[in-house]
Amino acid sequence: MADTPDTQPSTGPLFQEGDLVLLIDRKRRRYLQRLTEKGSFQTHLGYVPHTDIIGQTAGSRVFVGGHRYLVLRPTLAEYTLESRRLTQIVYPKDVGAILVSADIFPGARVLEAGLGSGSLSMALLRAVGPTGELFSYEVREGSIPGAQENIRAALGETPNHTVRCHDLYTGIPDGQLDRVVLDVPEPWQAVEHAARALVPGGIFLAYLPTVLQVHRLVDALNREPEFDLVDSFEVLHRPWHVTRRSVRPVHRMVAHTAFLTTARKCAPGKLLRLDDQGGPWYPEEAEPPAQEDEA
Repeated sequence: MADTPDTQPSTGPLFQEGDLVLLIDRKRRRYLQRLTEKGSFQTHLGYVPHTDIIGQTAGSRVFVGGHRYLVLRPTLAEYTLESRRLTQIVYPKDVGAILVSADIFPGARVLEAGLGSGSLSMALLRAVGPTGELFSYEVREGSIPGAQENIRAALGETPNHTVRCHDLYTGIPDGQLDRVVLDVPEPWQAVEHAARALVPGGIFLAYLPTVLQVHRLVDALNREPEFDLVDSFEVLHRPWHVTRRSVRPVHRMVAHTAFLTTARKCAPGKLLRLDDQGGPWYPEEAEPPAQEDEA
């Protein structure tokens, strides 16, 4: 893909030089391009100059070697899947669940760790808007420039995005956070730090691939006095094949990718839960709370 332009990506109906476009062939294969005056889209079937696309409307069709291609502006999900990346991405199906479950809102102060290839950062920046702030921590300094390039390519300049090469497990230097969103191997090491950095009522969310990690995280959240309403779930994406004569599930699906675990920062005094035997559950080594008189 071409270098990141100095200008903000355009959002109007007409394609301009510097815009990202997605070309889709009749077999729904996708090709991500950045339009330049001297550039061209080349395949084994032939090529089309970018100047033939510049000035066209989004949703137009161009011919390459007699084959027709649909030309669109890529959605954020499409850009995430088709762009260059050095690390595993957070899948679009999970990004939507993260934004809703963590209740990311315009103007929010949000911490994410780690940065990775920047796929989740882009969605968070869109959700917090220009009045919000995003703080991204990443321990691998060498991966930061590539992630920032991906973000600039999709969103342009984002002055409300602060990236730190920082080990989350040692602490959280940014405070008064509305949300903490973690994609790190051992988020239980950051539970206490997150409790201190979040505002009252703030939401903690972690993205983890295995149930063993989830079990350890949930145990840490249950031990932390200021976290309550702990919940874990996963999202499965099952597409369907629909034609005139047939309606059936597609043979391949994006099934398990990761578990999402959320918790809310509350005043100490956790809500009553039931253990495996149906009796009251309390964190280990914690004394049961005093019984309240029934009204």
